Amino acid sequence: MPRKLIKKYMPDESKLKEHKHLSWLGDHLHEPNLWHLTRKSVSRAFFVGIFCAFLPIPAQMLVAAAMAFIFRSNLPISVGLVWLTNPITMPPIFYGTYLVGAALLGGQDPTIQFELSMSWLSESLSAIWWPLLLGSLVCGLIGGVASYFAVRGLWMWHVNRNWARRRNR
Repeated sequence: MPRKLIKKYMPDESKLKEHKHLSWLGDHLHEPNLWHLTRKSVSRAFFVGIFCAFLPIPAQMLVAAAMAFIFRSNLPISVGLVWLTNPITMPPIFYGTYLVGAALLGGQDPTIQFELSMSWLSESLSAIWWPLLLGSLVCGLIGGVASYFAVRGLWMWHVNRNWARRRNR
């Protein structure tokens, strides 16, 4: 993988370790896999980040950070990938996950008329929460597993290609 490109945009780990608001994490911030760019830590980070991006909750970044600690994945990549669901992409993504969940549960309720407003969401949440949650978990797992294996495969392809170039020189 293009390690130099990724490192260019990653925050400085020494500054994060010394940050006053993160001091409560103590030695957990010194776990090497949270900062190093290895095939395992980056592929795990893609799984964590993509999975958490599909969660329909307000604290996706905190969940991604906690999962990065648990799975020992690259912390900045895990948290950064959560921004795949941003205010622009959130409505179509979560509508799609709702449709997936509704299909898995036997079909969409025909009485629900979708609107893009907070009042509609607060009134209809009790009717749509179960298909939305199920669809989000299924899509998150599928997307996370697919990205995990895609990153591992691309990483190995890139390394093998570089070794072949060195051999040819």
